[in-house]
Amino acid sequence: MNNYLPELTVRIAMGLGEVDAEIRDRHARFIWERQQVDGGFGGREGASDLYYTSFALRSLAILGELQGDRAERACTFLQSRLGGQETIVDFLSLIYGAGLLETAAGLDVFAHAADDWREQVAAALEQLRRDDGGYAKGELGSASSTYHTFLVLLCLQLIDRPIPQPERIRDFLLSQEAEDGGFREIKASKRAGTNPTAAAIGALRIIEALDQDVADGAIDFLLEMQNDEGGLRANTRIPIADLLSTFTGCLTLTDLGALHEIDTAAAMRYVEGLQQPGGGFFGAAWDEVADVEYTFYGLGGLAILHP
Repeated sequence: MNNYLPELTVRIAMGLGEVDAEIRDRHARFIWERQQVDGGFGGREGASDLYYTSFALRSLAILGELQGDRAERACTFLQSRLGGQETIVDFLSLIYGAGLLETAAGLDVFAHAADDWREQVAAALEQLRRDDGGYAKGELGSASSTYHTFLVLLCLQLIDRPIPQPERIRDFLLSQEAEDGGFREIKASKRAGTNPTAAAIGALRIIEALDQDVADGAIDFLLEMQNDEGGLRANTRIPIADLLSTFTGCLTLTDLGALHEIDTAAAMRYVEGLQQPGGGFFGAAWDEVADVEYTFYGLGGLAILHP
């Protein structure tokens, strides 16, 4: 099985190596300037949290800037959150952030954690399993989620634990496929979306259960998501492109060998148009504030679409 997130980090870092150094430095400065006194990173307002800290660390890692005293401060922040009850999104953010700090800066976030912490995490994740084979957003959630099923697989890979009953996961994911070839987030969703489709294809690739018919359907769906702005939309009902959908859609098309089937020059112009002179990226044409999450998507877009 491919180790999805570490491989993705390397791929994006290599792509960014082709981008002008001044652009890379500008975005690195933007991110470091958003580190808070506790060593973590926050969103557009408020305190540090694991989610935004993970995006900041991912961006710094692909820029080759995750090192030094500031990386040590980020390590301290992650260690301060080891005893908390976290959501699956925060589980992934913590574990992946820790992996980046260990790889890039030689810092061990889990140096003082219990010896069986990986088993504890795997057991907690399995509590989210539902009868249809997928995973819910939280312990109280009744509906399996395409996105959160993908996150569980990523977490299990990062802690080097086996994926239980992958055939049940496959059956759940395939049940989320819509007639237009895209994937729904939950069964009750009325339409497929770009991001659930990216999550489903990523998950099927991890468990080695992606067949060509499903891949072709996803390609057809994603090709329809590019609009006149050049970017990709979240779903057929939303007319405006956004940076998250553009990144995940282009990444998925790349993985499926079909990126050339969209107008990549137009997509690149869209991504570049959301860059800000002082660093960072807006999330869409309507946005007014850059943040660390969308900056990661922007950097990823530059790496994937760079000619």
